Amino acid sequence: MIEVGRVCRKEKGHEKGKYCVILEVIDDNFVLVDGQVKRRRCNIAHLTPLPTKVEVKKEMSKEEILKKLTEAGVLKP
Repeated sequence: MIEVGRVCRKEKGHEKGKYCVILEVIDDNFVLVDGQVKRRRCNIAHLTPLPTKVEVKKEMSKEEILKKLTEAGVLKP
């Protein structure tokens, strides 16, 4: 279930409980995420994938990603 566009919740670190979207799969252990969290590399073990998937591109801005999360019903408007 780890794929580009998959919505996840962070389970570790100071951003615990915040929602993000996978923008790129870096390798078997790490992905690039953005959303309610700072755009960064994240350990897959620190994420819980959700059933929701959104259309995203790596070049999208944080505002565009947050809009997609709101449209998908993950975040409140």
